[in-house]
Amino acid sequence: MVEEARLVPTENGLVPEGEGWFVVNAREARWVENAAFGRWTTFEGDVRFPQLGINISLLAPGQPACMYHGESNQEGFLVLSGECLLLVEGEERRLGAWDYFHCPAWTEHVLVGAGAGPCVVLAVGARTPDSSVVYPASEVADRHGAGVPQTTKSPREAYAPYPEDVERPYREGDLPGW
Repeated sequence: MVEEARLVPTENGLVPEGEGWFVVNAREARWVENAAFGRWTTFEGDVRFPQLGINISLLAPGQPACMYHGESNQEGFLVLSGECLLLVEGEERRLGAWDYFHCPAWTEHVLVGAGAGPCVVLAVGARTPDSSVVYPASEVADRHGAGVPQTTKSPREAYAPYPEDVERPYREGDLPGW
């Protein structure tokens, strides 16, 4: 029998303690913010989910979710509200609410907030012990502030110029309808 993980209150929201099943509302979960890459919650605590990563991200217009990259694991993205630009394999595609982007392994991509207001995206990705990533130099990513000056396989190098993530509580109004 799998035990329920205890949700522990922190100054930045609830986090699960240890392994086990749990239920938490996104508004009550711990959130993370980065001035360059928006706000998000991963629903994780001291134990990282070993097989499946999931998050809800909030992007302001013009704000990339991360650096343009390709990785060895599959991902999927569902736009819940607002608009964003999908930069994929050197192309731009506009996405709106309920558009889904299936991202097979090694597809070069990033989402960038667009439109008149914030964009909310549900992201899901597979996790494997031998996962790897590449950040390719890309003109389209450079135009949207999501590019690296030269191709690298190092996340540390790709994100070196940017501020560190900061944990924080949910901000009222971040999620539509709440």
